[in-house]
Amino acid sequence: MFGKKKDIPQIDKDQLELIQNAQKRIKQKKRLYIHFVVFLIGAVFLIIANTLLGIGEDFKLFDLNWFVYAILIWLFLFVYHLFSVFVTHKFMGKAWEQQQLNKLVAKQQDRIEKLKQELPKDISSEKKEIPHVPKQELTIIVAAAENDAIGKHNKLIWHISDDLKRFKNLTSGHHIIMGRKTFESFPKPLPNRTHVVITRNPNYKVPEGVVVVHTLEDAIKVCANDPQPYVIGGGEIYKQAILIADKIELTRVHESFPADTFFPKIDPSIWKETNSVFHKKDDKNEFDFTFLTYVRA
Repeated sequence: MFGKKKDIPQIDKDQLELIQNAQKRIKQKKRLYIHFVVFLIGAVFLIIANTLLGIGEDFKLFDLNWFVYAILIWLFLFVYHLFSVFVTHKFMGKAWEQQQLNKLVAKQQDRIEKLKQELPKDISSEKKEIPHVPKQELTIIVAAAENDAIGKHNKLIWHISDDLKRFKNLTSGHHIIMGRKTFESFPKPLPNRTHVVITRNPNYKVPEGVVVVHTLEDAIKVCANDPQPYVIGGGEIYKQAILIADKIELTRVHESFPADTFFPKIDPSIWKETNSVFHKKDDKNEFDFTFLTYVRA
């Protein structure tokens, strides 16, 4: 009762199929043997019925007794049965049917591939060349005091030569986005840069090459092919841009000043400082300052 349970040998699917086929072949051969015995007995009976019992002895076809035709027809059925068992079922069984089916499927697949090659290509499925649009990094560039002052009466509050050089090096070859007042603070458009001026005035006149738009969103669209357009001021434009910008290049002037224009506070939970270079004041830079780089966290 509690002894070790004997393992029952398992028969896999292939073995089971072989056994079933063997059993089927045995039944077929048995039926063939019975058919052969019945055929012999029947043939003898037909001969006796005609010759000894005189059944249908006067009925002849082409000078042959009727039982001869009966035996020949029965012989044909027996030969057909014999052929079916030893030829059809052996050489044209399930394996043969599967082989023929595989051949037919392969031929159909070849035909489908040829038809696909002959069919005209669908224009809509052709791979269209998509123009490359560089990934854009909207960058704010600004110089701000310790109290975030950036200007007074539309003018800079300090003169720091290295900051001006940095501004030139970073923005050259790029679009610079600015408000109307910032643009008007320049004696003339800065060289080697595309100026994009934001103003509410639909009739605002600018020199040739300067682009006028009416929203920051439109300004960014104008810069679509520039991988790094710069927002350069003023205060209201900075307030809008800091919400969507990817980067801030800040020159922090280590002094506080009275001003009428200020840069927004940089939220450390949003902006991550990635670079900081301190410079002491000298004969060309009247205040200590630090070049700082922030990226959106």
